[in-house]
Amino acid sequence: MSSDLCVVPIVRARVGGMPRTILFLCTGNYYRSRFAEELFNHLATRNQLDWTATSRALAIELGIYNVGPISSHTREALAAGGIPLTEPVRHPIQCSEEDLATADRIIALKEAEHRPYLTARYPAWPDRVEYWHVHDLDKATAAEALSEIAGKVKELIATLVKPNDSTY
Repeated sequence: MSSDLCVVPIVRARVGGMPRTILFLCTGNYYRSRFAEELFNHLATRNQLDWTATSRALAIELGIYNVGPISSHTREALAAGGIPLTEPVRHPIQCSEEDLATADRIIALKEAEHRPYLTARYPAWPDRVEYWHVHDLDKATAAEALSEIAGKVKELIATLVKPNDSTY
């Protein structure tokens, strides 16, 4: 596993045969977390994993200049990878305490950016979240950030694939 990843997985027993869930968090739930969610779900389905992903915003109010329900960078990267976007395309959603409590694993896309929001808004959760270190558009191009997320999602999928499964 990557040395820049702080891992504190939450493991819960599955209830009623429901798939386990991964919750991806970012500031606006418009770009990075949405890409991670869509890519994870695509790869999980392809690998027949009993996992599903969703994503949420930690500070949705900061996305007032976002146009449409999802970033054009996210749309373009998914299309370039031949990954269909889940339809209908939903708008960003603010994280809730219930979202955190019902997820089996929680991954925030950048610790320096997201830990402060978790600390302020969900004080019981910052140390129960895994943190990646993927920059937003202020410090990385969309191609760089989404490529890094793709690599991390693929690493994550690899850890969830059963040892006897070679479909990945």
